[in-house]
Amino acid sequence: MNIGAFLDIDGTLYRNSLMIQHFKKLIKYEIIDPVVWHDKVKRTYDEWKTRSGSYENYLEELAEIYINELKGLKITDLDFVNDQVIKLSGDIVYRYTRYIINCHLKKNHKVFFISGSPEFLVKKMAEKYRVTDFQGSKYILDDNGLFTGKVIKMWKSNNKEKILDKFVRKYNINLEESFSYGDTQGDFSMLKMTGNPFAFNPNKELIRAIKKDEELKNRATIIIERKDNIYKIKPDIEIIDIK
Repeated sequence: MNIGAFLDIDGTLYRNSLMIQHFKKLIKYEIIDPVVWHDKVKRTYDEWKTRSGSYENYLEELAEIYINELKGLKITDLDFVNDQVIKLSGDIVYRYTRYIINCHLKKNHKVFFISGSPEFLVKKMAEKYRVTDFQGSKYILDDNGLFTGKVIKMWKSNNKEKILDKFVRKYNINLEESFSYGDTQGDFSMLKMTGNPFAFNPNKELIRAIKKDEELKNRATIIIERKDNIYKIKPDIEIIDIK
């Protein structure tokens, strides 16, 4: 059997969100009207930027607008923008997870990206980092290659679980010896299913979910990368709530 390494991308490998960067580029090249940002997104973004609101609220609101704005566009008309996102952002990654990917590949482990970002962007990141296979959120197209507005959201934990199961069967993966890396509660199922789970720069919800699961708590490791330091800690870390 093979050993696998399953990684989220946004916030785990990439230091931002591929979807957000794509949305901004679509506005920059006026494929999406800039008014959309100012009228529908800017307030939530400003709340997150000043830390008076949550990143999750900002991301959820932007995702719904992004999906709606893509509806009716032709995917082949976005090729240039898609390439620009990876060209300009593909190397803006965390040192730790970039190192981990290379380590797994050198050991001939199977490496997988399972990400909530659009599949057509995740594919390009997968090619860049030479991983074994990938799955991103699937944006459904009609027979003419136009976005329909329907999406299979891969940022949901239950959907990530299904894809991980698919990769396990396809590549004959030994889950007890395998590794997983994620930063939000959407990655909880990946961490739960593998023998070596790593919560990388986890948000509060993921830490709490791990602490509530006694079995996972005993196996999981938390990795924090800040500035030029990388810290390894256990999940019994105290969470300080600031209102």
